[in-house]
Amino acid sequence: MKNKLKLSRIALAVGTSLSLFTAHAAEVGFIDGTTATLLARNYYFSRDFSDIVGPNQQSKAQEWAQGFILNVRSGYTEGAVGFGVDVLGQLGFKLDSSGSRVNTGLLPTGSDGNAADDFGRIGAALKARLSKTELKLGELTPNLPVLTFSDIRLLPPTYQGASLVAQEIDGLTVQAGQFRSASVLNEAGDGKMRAKLGHIPQLGGYAETDRFNYAGADYAFNDKRTSAGIWYAQLKDIYNQRLYNLKHSEPVADWVFGANLGFYDSEEDGERMLGDIDNQALFSLLSAKRGGHTFSVGYQAMFGDDAFPRVFNNVSPLGNEVPTYEFAGADERSWQLRHDFDFSAVGIPGLVSTLRYLRGHNVDTGRGFEGQAWERDLDLGYTFQSGVLKNLAVRVRNVTARSNYRSDIDENRLIFNYTWQLL
Repeated sequence: MKNKLKLSRIALAVGTSLSLFTAHAAEVGFIDGTTATLLARNYYFSRDFSDIVGPNQQSKAQEWAQGFILNVRSGYTEGAVGFGVDVLGQLGFKLDSSGSRVNTGLLPTGSDGNAADDFGRIGAALKARLSKTELKLGELTPNLPVLTFSDIRLLPPTYQGASLVAQEIDGLTVQAGQFRSASVLNEAGDGKMRAKLGHIPQLGGYAETDRFNYAGADYAFNDKRTSAGIWYAQLKDIYNQRLYNLKHSEPVADWVFGANLGFYDSEEDGERMLGDIDNQALFSLLSAKRGGHTFSVGYQAMFGDDAFPRVFNNVSPLGNEVPTYEFAGADERSWQLRHDFDFSAVGIPGLVSTLRYLRGHNVDTGRGFEGQAWERDLDLGYTFQSGVLKNLAVRVRNVTARSNYRSDIDENRLIFNYTWQLL
């Protein structure tokens, strides 16, 4: 059970920070550009697998935990090439759990079948900047179209490796990098990376790799209202993937219309640890915003012999990716209707809501029948605007999901976030 802070990472983070601080204390940019925040997150998660019965099957995942996320980002030393360091510390504590309710994704589960009392990690990333190009080495939290930042549980996942971001040409952002290991959302240690196809994690010990390579470019034009992107990703010896993406926003009178269109093309890679992989994923999400209302409709289609592949345990930017079902099974077709409302438009700043309904069909289950599923999500969020609770954010989520080929789910989440600005 990985439930303790890794001392080597503490030493690296603290030692690197102190050495850079000492060497460049006189540099205005390094010191004055430093920011530090501490996020306290209280998370209750309950998922009822309502169609699972029998004494030997877990029918509910329910845990409550407290997390802390420390994020320190230095400025850059002065000179043609600026240097800095970022430190990320994470710590989680169990508040309630039992062996019959584990595996919510909030806490690590040990070999004894019980959740850890606490877990955490701390890491650092060295960074260098030349003109408008930045290189980072170390502990990273990437947010890429081919590896989306998945801060969906108590603590966010991290990756260890290198990233390069260049913005030398106005409107053009070029990125590339390689990750050698990962710490998923409920673990403290580093490990090789694995894959997930559709809703099924591929957790066999042989199907893991220490290379995730990526490169991509996004170009924004038309007064930054339109952007086009092309990306490549490789989870070495498991799959490789190409993404073509187009986004547009168009104001018309009191309305703002938006479109997000994308196409993924994925196949097996190298030694084919998971065998042949054949998936093409088309997604579209169209939106119309007026006042506090945003109305959206999405369509998503999977082609090929397999479900959509991604790095475990990340979400994806697919248009119909939602909290519980992915709607990314082999040959699946799905629709989404969504309504978001910002209550500040009616005089209640800080209150927001999201209501989604999705339905998928045509899933190749491999069991002789067509898979179907639907999901309804309701999210309510409120951030206190004043008083002793100012900036405390509260979020409630209720989910009902039903399927004829995977577990039915009833889910509730209650999340409190509060951030202290330390520097």
